[in-house]
Amino acid sequence: MRLLKYFFVGGTAAAVDIGLFSLCAGYLGWPWIPVSICTFILATLVNYFLSIQFVFESGSRHKKHVEVIGVFLVSGLALLVNQLVLFMAIEVLGWHLIVSKIIATGAVFFWNYFGRAKFVF
Repeated sequence: MRLLKYFFVGGTAAAVDIGLFSLCAGYLGWPWIPVSICTFILATLVNYFLSIQFVFESGSRHKKHVEVIGVFLVSGLALLVNQLVLFMAIEVLGWHLIVSKIIATGAVFFWNYFGRAKFVF
């Protein structure tokens, strides 16, 4: 049940990430690398607040500040994978920005859930 709830929370965060990425990199033409980092961080914040509201029990395992640091450490690894997938898809394979972003976001979904469940909450 918790994974199903996280699917909706993660989907909302992914919509923020992909939507802002599409606007800034796709429509406005801003460079995809800094845009993808910024939108990923914003989506991580959205994910954290929705996760503690609907999926995980905040403060049950660690103090709040340790919990936030843990979320960003787990997400930091996900960001590296996300950037690597984006680079390979956009720069090496020549795929469309938005298709690449959707694939990169999907590539880190389960890591984000299991990393948070195992190490943070």
